[in-house]
Amino acid sequence: MNTKLSRLSIKDAILKIAIGAAAGLSAVAVSAQVSAQESAQEVTWSGEVAAIFQEKCQECHRPNSIAPMSLLTYAEAKPWAPIIRYRVENRVMPPWHVNPEIGIQQFTNDRGLTEEQRQTILTWVDQGAPEGDPSLAPEPLEFNDALVWRLEDQMGSAPDLVVESEPFDLAATTQDKWFRPTTPTGLEEERWVKAIEIRPKNEESRKVVHHALAFLLQQEDGKRGLPEDVDVPFGPSLFMEWAVGKAGQIFRPDTGKLMMPGSSINWEVHLHANGERVQNAQVELGVWFHDEPPEHRTILSMFDAQGPNSLDIPPGEIAVTQGTFALTAPARIENFQPHMHMRGKAMSMEAIYPNGQREVLSFVDNFQWNWQINYVYDEEIAPIVPAGTIIVTTAWHDNTENNPHNPDPNQWVGWGDRTVDEMAHNWVDVTYLGQEEYERLIAERSSAAR
Repeated sequence: MNTKLSRLSIKDAILKIAIGAAAGLSAVAVSAQVSAQESAQEVTWSGEVAAIFQEKCQECHRPNSIAPMSLLTYAEAKPWAPIIRYRVENRVMPPWHVNPEIGIQQFTNDRGLTEEQRQTILTWVDQGAPEGDPSLAPEPLEFNDALVWRLEDQMGSAPDLVVESEPFDLAATTQDKWFRPTTPTGLEEERWVKAIEIRPKNEESRKVVHHALAFLLQQEDGKRGLPEDVDVPFGPSLFMEWAVGKAGQIFRPDTGKLMMPGSSINWEVHLHANGERVQNAQVELGVWFHDEPPEHRTILSMFDAQGPNSLDIPPGEIAVTQGTFALTAPARIENFQPHMHMRGKAMSMEAIYPNGQREVLSFVDNFQWNWQINYVYDEEIAPIVPAGTIIVTTAWHDNTENNPHNPDPNQWVGWGDRTVDEMAHNWVDVTYLGQEEYERLIAERSSAAR
């Protein structure tokens, strides 16, 4: 009961997918397109567009980074103007694929374009992508190409603890591998975690690590930091996961994860060959600690959407599956992170409250399988829900020839670890609350809204 739903219904949005509108052009984007075409004011690279690209694009679109082309200069960007327009118009780039008209729209890590920025880029391309006066262009950015912890600047220091997986010797040509070593953390005292980041350890590993899961193995007495009657989904052992598009997570000041002395990390590292042997494919985990124990413990949970019979996606069809989870205590829902593979097209997360009211919390209608994005809610808007709330996760898979990412629309597809198989779940950090605190937080929000 914390969000404002939009004019566009989830049914209408999904209809676009069903009729083959794979890019999911929204009403807002259409409006921006019309406005751009009608605009008489000249928009130039130097005057407006370069600053947007510096903020939203150039971290990836530069030499030695992950994007296929550099967009640091006007000379580099101009030839790509038609493709830039298509991808901006259809919300493919920058990689931020949550529907802008449904559910929560306030995020701590929003990398998407504002509608004003979107309109500016569309207008620029429609006007012929002019350069303008080069003296007006912002100074070029300087990038650190070293292998660095991406959270280090925000945290103000290097990680307090670094845990490395064992290296794996990956052949140049081989089937996908799932490497599951166990590494002691070396921790000698109880500590509460403030932030976690997983990354490939070296340049070669970046090219072959598809994703990595880190499970925390430790002995505990009771359920520290949790209400006594909470039935924790997937267990407290899932510590953090990484895939392209997610560097790590900083927890809210009042939340964290507990690490015990003598604990270990059990890794699941998914590797895929790229034609070159990598002898030391490796990932590592950086941990920053709270100075003092926080009030709450947040649990990374896998909310499944594959349904009671697992995934069963016929060839040439769009399949819809759904899963539910009942929260046994009041909770704050911290984020929304859909996970599917090449046929994944859309995912929604909905709350059904004990009084029967339903609310769509988030909806990704333009899922891109090679960007596993974690949408972290602003603290002031993160849903606070009562005990008995049911979280419904719904997934749409497009196994038709209209899906440009589909490797073979003639294949029957089921659940599996390989990228050519499918998955359907939603990674969510859940912070469980006591009843009194839940009532206090709801009252505070109600008062602030007046």
